[in-house]
Amino acid sequence: MSCSIHQPWPLCSYLTPPQKLSVSSSNPKFHNRVRCTLIESLAEANPSSTVEPLLLRAVRGETVQRPPVWLMRQAGRYMKSYRELCEKYPMFRERSENVELAVRISLQPWKSFKPDGVILFSDILTPLSGMNIPFDIIKGRGPVIFNPIKTLGDVAEVREFVPQESVPYVGETLSILREEVKNEAAVLGFVGAPFTLASYVIEGGSSKHFAKIKQMAFQSPKVLHALLKIFAESMVKYIQYQADSGAQVVQIFDSWATELSPVDFEEFSLPYLKHIVDSVKRTHPSLPLILYASGSGGLLERLYLSGVDVISLDWKVDMTEARKRLGENVAVQGNVDPGALFGSKDFIKKRIYDTVAKAGRNKHILNLGHGVLVGTPEENVAHFFEVAKGITY
Repeated sequence: MSCSIHQPWPLCSYLTPPQKLSVSSSNPKFHNRVRCTLIESLAEANPSSTVEPLLLRAVRGETVQRPPVWLMRQAGRYMKSYRELCEKYPMFRERSENVELAVRISLQPWKSFKPDGVILFSDILTPLSGMNIPFDIIKGRGPVIFNPIKTLGDVAEVREFVPQESVPYVGETLSILREEVKNEAAVLGFVGAPFTLASYVIEGGSSKHFAKIKQMAFQSPKVLHALLKIFAESMVKYIQYQADSGAQVVQIFDSWATELSPVDFEEFSLPYLKHIVDSVKRTHPSLPLILYASGSGGLLERLYLSGVDVISLDWKVDMTEARKRLGENVAVQGNVDPGALFGSKDFIKKRIYDTVAKAGRNKHILNLGHGVLVGTPEENVAHFFEVAKGITY
């Protein structure tokens, strides 16, 4: 992080060009800027400093010199180091459920790019085995649920999740990550939202039309609600466990909730998201929660009703419009098109500046609108971080 680097003016109307200001200025905003810059400089020089990571301060609405930046799927197949590791350890769960490997993979982008957020390398389906739902993640096919849920009898066989017993490697990984990055970045955990988890276990894996879960929702809603309730309670425990283990922020992925109409979202997703947020806030009131749902432009206001601290936007909604719909005081994350990283370096820079300009100075985490795509040039990801971290408001 470097607050002293100024990008070319006037690429972004929200970013202030270099100015010469008198140190004796009576302008309180000037003194606040100086104070913030000094604090950030000291934090960078002393990683063990008690100053909290930039991402946490931005979410709370504190004055920061630039937007914090991290990327979904910032550890992944676009990185040569990750591909080399996959050759030695070809099974996804072998990599994600081994503490040493999960730590190593989580830290690969940290060592290369120094993002402001380091996210746990895992999968939203990781809890399923501990809930008596056998599954695997198969290369070239994706998630496979061996015994899809169909009836109330099947739901009765699902156990509530006890993370300390079922996934101790997640807690160990998060603890090590906190020790490794200290206060130089925020450590992020993540979970799947109830409706998205239910989609996988009812459909038997990934789906294009979600016909099976919608059939259950509209023909046997009691069955679906029973399953959603178990997932909601389990994810409360999982978030609490991740926070207690070292996660400073937790992102909730409700990837498939946007397959629901607004009225069905209000029945089958929103109440369970609210329950998770309310329950976690009772035990961890200062833990920031981010909610991401791909293709959520039609549900933005309803996502905010969940009570989360940050709404993560995909690239299909304009940042300016999202800000107007949600309100300037709602923290947002995103939302550069992941495909932009296939463009030229100048193109990438312009997209970053456009997004930051539209988001404004308050409560914005710079990210993509989805995960880094397979095949993305690694040097373009490096350029994304270089430009982002060189911004000064």
